[in-house]
Amino acid sequence: MKNLSLILIMTVMLTGLVSAQKNFHSFKTKTIDGKEFDLSSLKGKKVLVVNTASKCGLTPQYKELEALYKKYKDRNFVIIGFPANNFMSQEPGTNEEIKEFCELNYGVSFPMMSKISVKGNDIDPIYKWLTEKSENGKLDAGVSWNFQKFMIDENGNLVDYASPRESPSSEKIIAWIEK
Repeated sequence: MKNLSLILIMTVMLTGLVSAQKNFHSFKTKTIDGKEFDLSSLKGKKVLVVNTASKCGLTPQYKELEALYKKYKDRNFVIIGFPANNFMSQEPGTNEEIKEFCELNYGVSFPMMSKISVKGNDIDPIYKWLTEKSENGKLDAGVSWNFQKFMIDENGNLVDYASPRESPSSEKIIAWIEK
C-alpha cells in the first residue's frame, strides 16, 4: 500500500512537470492552405499571435499588423493570424474566402492559419495554452474579442498579451519587439 501511494504521488508530480514544460513551440497547427505547420519552426523568433475576423469593427487592424510585420520580419519577428468565428459570427467565411479577403483588402503576407475556435468547449489546444495559467505557467488571459494579441518570446514562452482594441503598433508591443 505504501508503494502504491508513492507511485501515485510520483505520477502526479511527473504529470505536473510535463505539462509545465509545454510551450508554444510544442504545438502543431494547420496553415490557411491546410498544410501542417510546426510551431517549433519559430524557435528563436518573437511571435505575435492574433485571433482575426473579417467582419469586425477592428478588422482594419490587418493593415497595422501587416505594416508591423514588414517592418520587423527581418529582425526575428513574426505575426501569426488565427481566424476565429467566436464573436458575433464575424468570421463566417471558409479558409479560402478568408485568405482571399486578407490578401485583396490588406495585402496580408504574414502567416495565416486555418480557422479555429479561441474559446468555449471547442477551444483549440493552442488557445487553451495561451489563455490558461495552468497551461502556460504565466497568466490567465481569456480572449475577450477579435484581434487580441499574445506575445511569445524566442523560447516559446508566453510573455504578455494586449487587448483587442490596443493597436498592433502600440508602445507596449513595439517595446517588446525591440527589447
